[in-house]
Amino acid sequence: MTSAAPTLSLPGDPPGGRRAVWVWGIGVAVYFVAIIFRTSLGVAGIDAADRFHVNASALSTFSILQLLVYAGMQIPVGLLVDRLGTKKVLTIGVVLFTLGQLSFALSPSYGMALASRALLGCGDAMTFISVLRLGARWFPARRGPVVGQVAGLFGMAGNLVSTLVIARALHGYGWTATFVGSSLAGVVVLVPLLLFLKDHPEGHEPPPAEHAGAAYVRKQIAAAWREPGTRLGMWVHFTTQFPGMVFLLLWGMPFLVEAQGLSRGTAGELLTLVVLSNMVVGLVYGQVIARHHAARAPLALGTVAMTALLWGTTIFYPGDHAPMWLLITLCVVLGACGPASMIGFDFGRPANPPERQGTAAGIVNMGGFIASMTTLFAVGVLLDATGDNFRIAFASVFVLEALGVVQILRLYAGATHRERDHHVISRVEAVHVPA
Repeated sequence: MTSAAPTLSLPGDPPGGRRAVWVWGIGVAVYFVAIIFRTSLGVAGIDAADRFHVNASALSTFSILQLLVYAGMQIPVGLLVDRLGTKKVLTIGVVLFTLGQLSFALSPSYGMALASRALLGCGDAMTFISVLRLGARWFPARRGPVVGQVAGLFGMAGNLVSTLVIARALHGYGWTATFVGSSLAGVVVLVPLLLFLKDHPEGHEPPPAEHAGAAYVRKQIAAAWREPGTRLGMWVHFTTQFPGMVFLLLWGMPFLVEAQGLSRGTAGELLTLVVLSNMVVGLVYGQVIARHHAARAPLALGTVAMTALLWGTTIFYPGDHAPMWLLITLCVVLGACGPASMIGFDFGRPANPPERQGTAAGIVNMGGFIASMTTLFAVGVLLDATGDNFRIAFASVFVLEALGVVQILRLYAGATHRERDHHVISRVEAVHVPA
């Protein structure tokens, strides 16, 4: 296949430029801080168990609750972004996730800590869709894949900050000082957000929003869902993201230490490798898709195939432990899961008009988090039922990957055909003939 026309500019495209980078950069900084807060618990698990006197099952509830809130908020947040605009939604998000991080630092009980993480999850859920919407408003459409992947790269950089900075601060300064201190980052990004961020450049105002209400909400969701590109994007996100997230968020460390016999230090280095691989692959995928739009599906399906191959080879490797070279290769490939999930937005974006971008992005973004929650729960149940047999528990990943691949193949032809029709119509409407 050759490069498709949708990568070209339309006459109504935003101009981009330095001002666009500056404004969009403020939104990315908010997302960066949100990821630090989201992943800070991952390096504080042992400290949290001691502080709140809970076992491993109760500790895992923090992660599952946070994902549940995040996934459940995606469509409401998308509607809010379409209705209120990016600046207002990001402001609400910063206030919520900062209060959540601060209250988590000061929580005296497990129940209050759970409520704090839920509050943090609400605020976190408002950031990524807003940043995608901001990029679509300030940059030409052909820049969409790169803009999205770079936003994801900064998110992974936030993960690195948690791994390298939060972990050391916990060891040196203790729980309360570390989490109270980190919450100040929310205040730091709130100031430029309020002073300088604008929803769109001058001359590129969106159409006036319809009156709010139940009918408007139903219309937005139904219209976005009717587009095959939205559903295709959701299934791409569903199928590609969850293996890497499940590995990073909860089960990677137990698998590497308990099933593979590695030390915690070595396991931590392998998890860091997943993050670094994600950042590198994200830049590559963004550049490839920006130049060759038709590469979206091959990259997504290729990532799924490589993930399944390395996942299966590792968990079913004969002998007690997989060799280090295989574990390293698995972690490098898992790093591609995040960038591949971003391809889902590259299907949803051209399928919907500007006034529906937030709603469509919310639907797409639900996919991977639903798959992640399902797998987190399934692995835990299977580990309990099989006496910590990671081979059986981790094999549950293949079920959701197979389901997702079937849906991608089913929707691909119709979605790409309709995308070409949208592009032709957009170009015809953009031509003005003098009277």
